[in-house]
This record gives sequence, structure tokens and C-alpha cells, in this order.
Amino acid sequence: MGKIILTGDRPTGRLHIGHYVGSLRRRVELQNSGKYDKIFIMIADAQALTDNADNPDKIRDNIIEVALDYMSAGLDPEKSVLFIQSQISELTELTFYYMNLVTVQRLQRNPTVKQEIHFRGYSDNAEEADNKAGIPVGFFCYPISQASDITAFKADIVPVGEDQIPMIEQAREIVRKFNSTYGETLVEPQALLPDNSACMRLPGTDGKSKMSKSLGNCIYLADSAEDVWEKVRGMYTDPLHIQVSDPGHVEGNTVFTYLDAFCKDEHFEKYGDCFHGRKVSFDFHNLEEVKEQYRKGGLGDMMIKTFLNAVLNDVLEPIRQRRKELEQNIPYVYDVLKKGSEIARAAAAETLADVKRAMRINYFEDKELIAAQAEKYRL
Repeated sequence: MGKIILTGDRPTGRLHIGHYVGSLRRRVELQNSGKYDKIFIMIADAQALTDNADNPDKIRDNIIEVALDYMSAGLDPEKSVLFIQSQISELTELTFYYMNLVTVQRLQRNPTVKQEIHFRGYSDNAEEADNKAGIPVGFFCYPISQASDITAFKADIVPVGEDQIPMIEQAREIVRKFNSTYGETLVEPQALLPDNSACMRLPGTDGKSKMSKSLGNCIYLADSAEDVWEKVRGMYTDPLHIQVSDPGHVEGNTVFTYLDAFCKDEHFEKYGDCFHGRKVSFDFHNLEEVKEQYRKGGLGDMMIKTFLNAVLNDVLEPIRQRRKELEQNIPYVYDVLKKGSEIARAAAAETLADVKRAMRINYFEDKELIAAQAEKYRL
């Protein structure tokens, strides 16, 4: 069996640069590497409905936004299968069978589940309390659903951010439990993390640990150059770096975290004049030189933000231009998703057949079972 990748995103809004450095950029690199036999990219609308059941239009409207972001960033439907989760009914059936292999207590211990429950304001008590809504069952069972998504396509590689590691481990447990109970059937996946530690979980522009549309701390892939500058200009830096002459702290400084994730040495050749001011001027050749000067003092936050803005727009401008082209051909984008969903469903159907065969619930194709039952009741 060849190498297969499965990954995806919830269509709850446009994708931001945290998605890009955390997974999307790596997906494009893997797609173009030629090292993988199949790459499945899923728009996880069914999963998104688990905590948006009362607002399906939000999910419906954002399917196209995520698809546009995917293709604008470089995902090629000729090389990757782009599909919509809800169109693959086999995933729901697999989830149903896997539920019997996981305890409620194990789901409750999942760190990502606990974190997401807190983030969404659900009550984690046995009863709804403190004016908090109870946890939707579908949302609570998300790790099982994700295991279904991964195993349905026999994916052995899953590119994820650091926060998703507990989910991958849960999927691995389900695979091992199924295979030990019913025989070797499912493929055990491995997580593939970003190479750059700064990319594992890019903070919001306000320095918060998570980018969130509701918090208003995201830079989106589709943001205009003007929007990007407005957000970069207001970014959190070092609160102790009051005067330009003050020594600054790089660690925990959101501007430097973003530079760690996006900056390359060639950016200093293209945008080095950002560090040429009226009073001070620097000739930097790499990011480490910038950090060293900032720690010493004498380098202003606005100068660094101007450079970061140039770097981000260098990355985002090709994506923006490609998106504008795709926006003029929306029927084509939907056709890509339809064809991808057909391919994905065929692959999932094969896995479901293998699962039902292993569980011995493939009654109508089991000729030996039918013959044995017929012989048992023969007069």
C-alpha cells in the first residue's frame, strides 16, 4: 500500500495565516513532492455542524470560502482530492461502529476535547449549569468521527498542528482496538507536525494563544494589503520595550513569532530598506541579526512591523491574485468539489466493506453463512 495523506478544515470562516503555516503550506509542499500516492483534503462541514447545528447557513456559505482558500494557496485538484465530508455517508456508518470501541471516560480525558469545550463555553458538568449550554453529543464524539475520516481513506500520514496530537492518538487507539478485535483491517496513522516550531500554533495578533474570528485577532489569507497592515500595526509586542533605546524581549513577542514562521533570508534582500530610517539605519542579512539588535536596544517596534508587513504581503499577494481569478469561476470550484467527493466516496466505500467483512456483518455477500444456515434448517 502506498503513502496516503488525509487532512482538512472546518468551514466556519475563511482560512487565516495560522491555518496556512500550521498545515496548508505543508500540504502544498507534500502535494508537489511526488512522494505520496493519494492526498485527500476534506472540508469538514459535518464536523462543523456539531457546534453550529442552529446555524447551517454559516457552514453552507463558508464551503466555498475554504475551497477558494485551498486552491488559491496551491492545492491542485489534479494532484489532490478536494471533497466535502457530508457527501461521504460511509463516514457516518464507520463512526457508528467505532463508537463501540471507545468509552465515555476516554473521550472525557482527551485534552483537545477538554480545551475545545472550555473555549466554546460548554458546561463540563454532568448537568447543564452556570447558564452554560450542555455539550452536544456529536461534538463530544468528534475524536471518533475524526478516526472515521482518517481510516476511511487508509491514510497513514495526517499533517496537523500540535493541538491535534491527542486526536491522532485517539484514532490510533481505535485502529489498534478494531484490529485486535476483528483482525488486521485498518491502517494506523502517524501525525506530521510542521518543521518550524513557530508554525505549530501561531498566536493571534493580540498575543492570545489561539487565532479566532470571534476574537478578531486573525489575518486571513484573503485580506487586502491594507487590512494586513492595519492588523500588523496593532500587533502585540514587548510591553517593556517602551523607548526605542530600551532592550527588547524576543521571546513571547508576537511580531517575532510571526517572523519566525514566515521570514526567509531572501526577504532581507527584497525588503531590507524597511530598516533604513531617518535617524537610524541597519543592514540586516537574516532574522537572527534583527533579534540580536532588538535585544540590545535601538531598534523600534514600528520598523520591525513594517518589515513583517512586507514579508506577509510577499507571501499573500500571489494567493490573493489567484483567489480573484477563481472567484470569477465559482461553478468550476463546485465541480472540483463534486468530482472529488465522488472519488472520496468510492475510496470510503471500499474501507467500509472491509470493516463490515471483518466484523462479519456482511450478511448478504457471505455465501458460506447462507449455505450453512440453509443446511441447518434443511428437512
